[in-house]
Parts: sequence; structure tokens; C-alpha cells
Amino acid sequence: MVPPSNGSSSGGNGTGENGAVLLGSATVRAPGVCGELAQGVVEGIHFLVTCPIDFYARVKVDIYSDGPGVEAPEDCGKSVAAVRRTLAQLKRAKVRAKLTINNPIPRGKGMGSSSADLAAAIAATGLALGEELSPYQIAQIALSIEPTDGVMMPGIALFDHRAGVIRESLGPPPPMEIVALDLGGTVDTVQFNMVDRFGRWQSVGEQTTEALRLLRKGIADQDPALVGQGASISAEASKIVLAKPRLAEVQEFAKSVGAVGVNVGHSGTIMGVLLDARERRGKSTYHKALEAFPDADAVYHFRLLGGGVQQVSSQD
Repeated sequence: MVPPSNGSSSGGNGTGENGAVLLGSATVRAPGVCGELAQGVVEGIHFLVTCPIDFYARVKVDIYSDGPGVEAPEDCGKSVAAVRRTLAQLKRAKVRAKLTINNPIPRGKGMGSSSADLAAAIAATGLALGEELSPYQIAQIALSIEPTDGVMMPGIALFDHRAGVIRESLGPPPPMEIVALDLGGTVDTVQFNMVDRFGRWQSVGEQTTEALRLLRKGIADQDPALVGQGASISAEASKIVLAKPRLAEVQEFAKSVGAVGVNVGHSGTIMGVLLDARERRGKSTYHKALEAFPDADAVYHFRLLGGGVQQVSSQD
């Protein structure tokens, strides 16, 4: 976890709402994702390879003395549950937590909106109480709420998004940009993961194993081309699990702009055109995508980055 640059957590010497003592405060941001670089089943265990991007959820947690209780905006029940479990784990269940959430990441697209909320809320709760939780602790609490992307893991990670059995950082991200396409529709990730698709994932095990091999080597060698190849294999294989009606269009577009490959939200609708950042094609590809897909709900230009939560100043 990166420390704050100018003191975004505070100790217990202030007076808060209704005369309650403010025991601590922290603001944490966590990245969203552009789908996954790969997903499947390996040795009988579900896995994904994270695809963190520079698109963040930010959560501020204030801890007051007049508890117990957790206050949060409406429709943030998962974050509330995560904070309650964090407080219980830290044996501070009698305090009151107030959450302020700023999350521009669209929901239901495969962009890790809920995962970013959960990771940031859990980490901020710990820091507000003077405890820096490890990525593994954050992951375990988040996974106790719902299947979770591994955005709390450093670098690009191999992660079991269901039970956390596999939690491995594969290394820092290669120099890559992503032009992401939201061509409409949403997927309820919780409902999606309630359906047993284990057999379907197993049926494409050969492809996902090869995808993972290429991704491991591509990340180790910092080679965007290998990462693109691995992601493209996984994207194609994923159609047996969740239909991607316009994947062929995106693949053709990717070829036309000299991209290294494509990736998808395996349990979402987002699709990414993967670019070698050293070729500096991101901006031009973004504008070409706007022309090629005029009916898109949204087109984005992202940078692939390493995962992990980061404490920030509440003013940043």
C-alpha cells in the first residue's frame, strides 16, 4: 500500500457529529478493471488474471466513538457489510463508521466497480483505526461478501475470485494501453456466479491453459504482444460461457489498428483493444473506435497498471 503524501488519516483528537469523538479517518482509492486478461479453471480451481486500469473508486471512512453502526449512501450494502466485517476482525465493532463513496466506474459491465468499492472500504477502515491490512486480508474480507476481482493484489495477479485459494502476483504490468468498448448491456455478476459453469470452463481448459502460459511469459518478459495473444485466446474461449455477439467486430477493428490483441469481461460486457504503449497509438485508436462504433454506450482510453489499494489525501 502506498502511504499518503500529506496526512490523509487522523488520530482521535477531534470532535465529530453530535459531539462524538472522531477516532480516525482515511481515504483510499482502488482501481477498476477492463474485464480480465484471462479467466477459466486451472487444476479444478476458478481463476482470473486481473486487468487493472487507471479508473478509480475512492472511499473515505471516518470512525467515531458513538457506535456501533455503519453509515453509507443508499445502495452500498456490500460496502457496509465489508466495513462491519473489518471492524469485527479488528475487534472494534463498538465504534461507528461513516462511509463517503465516490465511484464513477459503471456497474454491471465487468469493470470491477463493486470490487473496487469493497477493497477501498476495507482498507480505509483499517487505516482509519491505525491498521494497514495486507492484500490477502483485504481479499479474504471482500470474498466473504461476494466473488471479487483481485484489484487489491499488487501488479497483474492470478486470483481465485471465488474462494481466494490462488493469490499470486505475476509481476508489474507491461507498457500497455487499452481502448475499451462498452457496446451495451449489463450482467449481474452475483447472479452470474450463482450458476454452475464449471463444466463449460473445463471444456475450454486447453485454451485457457495456453492463455495463462502466454500471459505469465508476457508479464515476466514485459512483452505486450504475448499478453495480447494470451488475452485474445481467453476472450475467444469465453464465448462458451457468456455469449459475446460483437466480439468478431472488435477483433477485426483491433487488427485494423495494429493492436496486440483483445480482452473481455468474461462475466461482463466490456471489451478491450490492447495496445503496446510504446507505439503511442492510444489516442488515435480511441478516435478511430468512436468512428467505428458510433452506437457504443461508451468508449474509453485506459492505461494498464498494477493493482493494489492506495491511501490518498481526501483533497486529491
